[in-house]
Amino acid sequence: MRKIIIAIDGYSACGKSTTARAVAQELNYRYIDSGAMYRAVTLYFLDHHVALTNPKEVDRALQQIKVSFVVNSKGSSETFLNGINVENEIRKMRISENVSQVSTIRAVRVAMVEQQRRMGKDRGVVMDGRDIGTVVFPEAELKVFVTAEILVRAFRRQKELLERDDLVDIDSIIENLQQRDSIDSNRAESPLRKAEDATGIDTTHITIDEQVDEVIRLALTKMIRQAKSQA
Repeated sequence: MRKIIIAIDGYSACGKSTTARAVAQELNYRYIDSGAMYRAVTLYFLDHHVALTNPKEVDRALQQIKVSFVVNSKGSSETFLNGINVENEIRKMRISENVSQVSTIRAVRVAMVEQQRRMGKDRGVVMDGRDIGTVVFPEAELKVFVTAEILVRAFRRQKELLERDDLVDIDSIIENLQQRDSIDSNRAESPLRKAEDATGIDTTHITIDEQVDEVIRLALTKMIRQAKSQA
């Protein structure tokens, strides 16, 4: 069957990346974590003290940034910034606290969307983020939009941080998630919203395995219908 593009959008800590990664492995597709790309840019901006309000500084910095993904020996995709593995660093709280502000900058979004489209031009990709189905790949055959209750999301994020030896209290995580939701949903450039033709999945009371199974079911249904229409 002809390969398709699978776009998974939604709020932070709803299981987007974990689900997208597993779906890609199951279908033998390429997984692209668009959120990791913005986190990598944020890391570069913070480490190089780039003034977000200075367009010239931002443009100069973007010209020095190359984000790529490398599959490790365990089969997991890891984020590299200018050839350096930054997978653990970009998941820390200091990045979470700044990534939404960086993501609102038009020049940043233009640069990352261009890279994302190049990565997905041959199809057979699963990409997760906030504007994949609405901006990056509006032509994607399958669009999924995931949500979950805020407290569940906060506990999931806390567990993820603990696994990386980063202890953060739950109230701080809830505040961060709420701030990110507000910024992502109300920004002028590519706001977080559900595409009209996206399938919604509430992950509050379902496991990752159940999320993965549902997305794969939807993907196979799309591919079968596509094959029949082209027969």
